[in-house]
Amino acid sequence: MKKLGVKGKAWLKGFHLFFCCAWIGTGISMLVLTMVKGYIPNGDELYAVNACVKLLDDFIIIPAALGSLITGLLFSLFTNWGFFKFNWVIFKWVATVAQILFGTFWLGPWTNGATAIANAERAQSLYNAQYLYFREMNNYFGSIQVLLLIIVVFISVLKPWGKRA
Repeated sequence: MKKLGVKGKAWLKGFHLFFCCAWIGTGISMLVLTMVKGYIPNGDELYAVNACVKLLDDFIIIPAALGSLITGLLFSLFTNWGFFKFNWVIFKWVATVAQILFGTFWLGPWTNGATAIANAERAQSLYNAQYLYFREMNNYFGSIQVLLLIIVVFISVLKPWGKRA
C-alpha cells in the first residue's frame, strides 16, 4: 500500500490531534458539568445542564471519537506504524475501540436517561434513584474515560513499548 509523504503525514497528524483534543476537552467539560449539577436545586437549571451535557456528547464527543478512530485507521494504513507492528499502537487501538464501545453502550445511555428524567421531573430528579444512579455512573466512569484518554495521549508521545518480536 502506498505510504503518505511528509506533508500528508503532517496533515493527518494535525487532524488526529484536533479530534483527540476535542474528545478530551469535551470529556473534561462534561465531567465538570455533571459534577456541578448535583448542587443545582432549580429544576429548569438542572434540566439545562443535563441537556448541555447531552448536546456535547451528541455533537462533539461522538464526532471527535469517530474522527480519532478514522484518522488512527489512516495512520495505520498509510504510514509505517501499521496496526500490529508496535505494542503501543496495539494498546491505543484497544483503548480507543473500548472507549468508543463503552461510551456507546453505557455512558451515552446514562447521559440520555438522566436528561430524559430531568426533563420530565425537573427538581424532583434529585430524589429519583434512577437519575442519581445515572449521575453517579457518569461521574465515576466518565472520570475513568477521561483519564484513559489522557493516558493514551502520553503513550502516543512516549511510545513506551517497542516493536513486536
